[in-house]
Amino acid sequence: MSSIADRFKEEQTTGTVSYQGPKLKVGIIGVGWISEAHIVSYLRCPDVQIVAAADLVPGKAEALFEKLGVTGVRFYPNHKAMLEAEKLDVVSVCTYNRAHAECTIDALNAGIHVLVEKPMSVTLDEAVAMCRAEKESGKILSIGFQPRFDENMQQIKKIVQSGELGKIYYVQTGGGRRRGIPTPYGTSFITDETAGIGAVGDIGCYSLDMVLNALGDPKPLTVSGYKSAYFGTQPETYPKHPEYAGEFSVDDFAAAFIRMEDGLILDFRIAWAMNMDTPGDTILLGTKGGLRIPSTECWNGSMSGPMTLYHEVAGQSVETTLPILPNDFSELFYRKIRSFLDAVETGGKAPVSSSEILINQAIIDGIVRSANAGHEVTVEIPEI
Repeated sequence: MSSIADRFKEEQTTGTVSYQGPKLKVGIIGVGWISEAHIVSYLRCPDVQIVAAADLVPGKAEALFEKLGVTGVRFYPNHKAMLEAEKLDVVSVCTYNRAHAECTIDALNAGIHVLVEKPMSVTLDEAVAMCRAEKESGKILSIGFQPRFDENMQQIKKIVQSGELGKIYYVQTGGGRRRGIPTPYGTSFITDETAGIGAVGDIGCYSLDMVLNALGDPKPLTVSGYKSAYFGTQPETYPKHPEYAGEFSVDDFAAAFIRMEDGLILDFRIAWAMNMDTPGDTILLGTKGGLRIPSTECWNGSMSGPMTLYHEVAGQSVETTLPILPNDFSELFYRKIRSFLDAVETGGKAPVSSSEILINQAIIDGIVRSANAGHEVTVEIPEI
């Protein structure tokens, strides 16, 4: 079935919208900085209307919608009040990490389709509860991984699934920043009370999804994890807000050795801050070929340069450079929103399903548990 968006004959910029059918009623839960990308994307969709928003900070939602010039929105002090008062079709959950599970489950239980930002949750138990709520509600739960809609990221999966690399037995992935602890909007990313997990969940989930999705989401068996916070706890890290060091209570670096099913090994490391430009490129080693994907500071959009395919032709070792395809970061967010709405309107499947990201979350949970315990841990994903 064609996308609803495909049937729009005129752009919104012309001032005329051809869509005349009933509009999906949208609610926004949490109006942190990521919510603006959601709101702007929804505004490009003539088949929806943002009718409500909730945030714990008084006046924050009102100020954002006024800045964006959006009217006709009702505001609430928390998500529960909004869900009780409104008859919504879909919500975007754009809260801090610790609130993802509660807000998502409450919305699903209210019969509402949900698009929740990454990371899916903080713990595996939370992610399982979210999946079960989705199953019981019969509604769609999609997770906000916009890199899935980038042509370069899709090319990775095409290469792997084509069999060009043969049997893949080792994957190295990760990335990170020399200095890049996310505090331009306050401390919600760096405290255990709000974030729960640091770099491993914020940007680590992106690099994990990049390879897990390409590989067909193999299940993890054991994890030997490590995490540290050497930079986040130093006042000099925050020249304008040295007091943030005392509030930092998550990881700024994480690494892990993960044994996956079918003998696959996943070697992972991620950083918000480190004394290095990169912890290494992403590499996939197979029995027929290898793929190198240049490292980036954050895998939230695309990659930083061309990929290299290492293979043999007529018995000779050959390197093939795969040019990077042009991409528009803001367009990826729109595709994330549009694909979610299409699934809702057509009764289709979630574009980024909870069952896929459950595996991502199980690995993150295993890294945290192993790091805290100081030894390797097994990973068991319950049946949904």
